[in-house]
Amino acid sequence: MLYCLICQDKENAIETRMQNREDHLKYVAETNVVKYAGPFLSEDDIMIGSLIVIDVENKDEANKWSENDPYKKAGLFMKVEIFKFKHLI
Repeated sequence: MLYCLICQDKENAIETRMQNREDHLKYVAETNVVKYAGPFLSEDDIMIGSLIVIDVENKDEANKWSENDPYKKAGLFMKVEIFKFKHLI
C-alpha cells in the first residue's frame, strides 16, 4: 500500500536539513520502501519540506518509517502528515 508523507520543515531549518541529508538519503536507500520523493522548494529555491511516497503494509508501518527518518529524529519537521495514496497517473 502506498502512503504519502507531507513534511514541512521548521522555519529557517535549512542548516538542520543539510547536516542530516546524508543520513536521510542512506536511510531511504537502506529501507528500500521509497517509491519517489523530493523536496518542496521556496520561491527562492530553498528546500522547505519533503514529499515522500512509500510502499508499506499499513499506516502503522508508514508512521514507523517516518519516526525513524533521520530528518525527523533531528527535529527538522514542523509538521508531518501521512495519507494513504492511490497512484493514478
